[in-house]
Amino acid sequence: MVREDDFVKALGLTTLIPSESKHLSIEESNCNRPGLQLAGYWDFFGFERPQILGLVEMTYLSMLDDATRRERLSKFFSYDLPCIIICRDIPCFDEMLVLGAARKIPIYTTPQETTYFETDLIDFLNNYLAPRETRHGVLVDVYGAGLLITGNSGVGKSEAALELVKRGHRLVADDVVDIRRVSDELIGEAPELVRHFMEIRGVGIIDIATMYGVGAVIRQKPIDMEVHLELWQNGKEYDRLGLTDQYTQILGVKIPSILIPIHPGRNLAIVLEVAARNLRLKQMGYNAAEVLTKRHMRNIDPDHPE
Repeated sequence: MVREDDFVKALGLTTLIPSESKHLSIEESNCNRPGLQLAGYWDFFGFERPQILGLVEMTYLSMLDDATRRERLSKFFSYDLPCIIICRDIPCFDEMLVLGAARKIPIYTTPQETTYFETDLIDFLNNYLAPRETRHGVLVDVYGAGLLITGNSGVGKSEAALELVKRGHRLVADDVVDIRRVSDELIGEAPELVRHFMEIRGVGIIDIATMYGVGAVIRQKPIDMEVHLELWQNGKEYDRLGLTDQYTQILGVKIPSILIPIHPGRNLAIVLEVAARNLRLKQMGYNAAEVLTKRHMRNIDPDHPE
């Protein structure tokens, strides 16, 4: 379901017939241009999608005689359409207004050209209807990589993010990260209420945008990797080579994951910067651990393949 107010405001629509429930029964991001249906072909009609009428559809309807147009529109409005949008501010036929009011089907107009509006509509619905979940953590943009920093409360997530901000990187969210899945990408942002604020134990709440400038924050960011912070546990074996990639799943999307042990004296901000740079190198096809392993193998066996 989509709130009508959000729909109209985001897409800049003019309402001809509003929704009685103030919600639109839209459950997928696809839309439909009913040219074939208005021409009389009703098989495979995607009536559950928003219906977009552009110059072609409206011109075709205007060329029909009154009786045929009423018959086609009556058939069209007999389906449970979530809404109809007329592009280019083309005047709506009186028959459509009457049928829309009778069937309680919302009708809107937009000045946009049909192709551009269709792109904007799909983009809006992709984001609006995206699966969502909330995670406890900190999201920062480090060298263009979105790092989701997780860990137990008090482990130092916010302090690490603050140091990264001081080093020129950008904060997305502190403590609470709202995550949505758009296609196969995870987008993270802060809830509106706490956006750009950070809690530092012993200091209190600080406003990163005011203290460090608007260049220190960013509204949203794709999540490229999870970094889990953990207090150093004596006797536990931690990965020292990085030959085996670890992953975690969020909303069904698999992203790289690393575990960083914390102990006094460790410069966590530099470690996170290195993790972001190393991620970028791996995405470009370079893995330092694999290169070092091959060098050792060639030192042992000169005939070892590259």
